[in-house]
Amino acid sequence: VLVELFTSEGCSSCPPADHLLESLDPQAIVLSEHVDYWDGLGWRDPFSDHANTRRQEAYARGFGIEGPYTPQMVIDGAAEFVGNDTRRAMDEMARARSREKIGVHLARTAAGVQVRIDPAARAADVWLALADDSGTSQVAAGENKGRRLHHVAILRSLRKIGAVKPGAGFDLNVHVPPDTGRVIVFLQDGGLGKVYGVGTL
Repeated sequence: VLVELFTSEGCSSCPPADHLLESLDPQAIVLSEHVDYWDGLGWRDPFSDHANTRRQEAYARGFGIEGPYTPQMVIDGAAEFVGNDTRRAMDEMARARSREKIGVHLARTAAGVQVRIDPAARAADVWLALADDSGTSQVAAGENKGRRLHHVAILRSLRKIGAVKPGAGFDLNVHVPPDTGRVIVFLQDGGLGKVYGVGTL
């Protein structure tokens, strides 16, 4: 199960969601995606990236909601809700686990990572995410001024590395910097739809 959290250190509602994401880490594959639209409101989140904002905006269009907000949790691209709602997170993760998944297998190689995906019944895009294992900030301004905030699986880069065709598998060697904390590969419907499989190193 892939759990994405759109968050910001400038948002006072986000630390409980960051804590929830960390608690889900052993149970799911998590990504902390820091958006940048809070950066001009008193505190610039050092982990923020406009690419994360664009991804969240695309989700908003797909879900038919008014626009991006924080904290927002997205599970397997299929459900979105306020990111500090523990009960909803558990319910949606249980639903996601009940759906059939496509196997995603990752192995380290001398050059990086070998990505192998089992034959799939449907077409999907293959995404490669690189994330820091964790990070901490001492927030000096904004809504969380004076707080020390901790994050896990902080997204640093996300790129599409290919696609799978119905009935076909996928095999690719990708270069990954040796100091990368987490490597996550997932299959997702084009246009940021449902996630059909995910693997991590």
